[in-house]
Amino acid sequence: MTFHELLHSIMQHSRYPIANGDVINTLQSALDEQHPNQTAGGIIASLYRNSGLASPEDSLERVQAVKALGPIRLFYMKDDAPVEGFRMVEDIVHAIDGAYNDEALRQKS
Repeated sequence: MTFHELLHSIMQHSRYPIANGDVINTLQSALDEQHPNQTAGGIIASLYRNSGLASPEDSLERVQAVKALGPIRLFYMKDDAPVEGFRMVEDIVHAIDGAYNDEALRQKS
């Protein structure tokens, strides 16, 4: 799955409003720190930057995606971190798992 496909799936399945237009606009506003939801933008930017991808069209494995969120998960696990940020990160991790599960099911069909 490409990063673009993954972010599209996350945007569709997250309980939180993380979209800022289409996938490319959402990613670009996150990377430019201009996303209207600062927490969502930080999580999206962290996911992309820590994945080591050169382009949103590059492939991204499940383990790579979850590992890329590691630093921001640790940040939101601190005692003084906003609880809502931790909840959003966990929701996105579940959305990532769902996206890869759906992809695996499609490939088996």
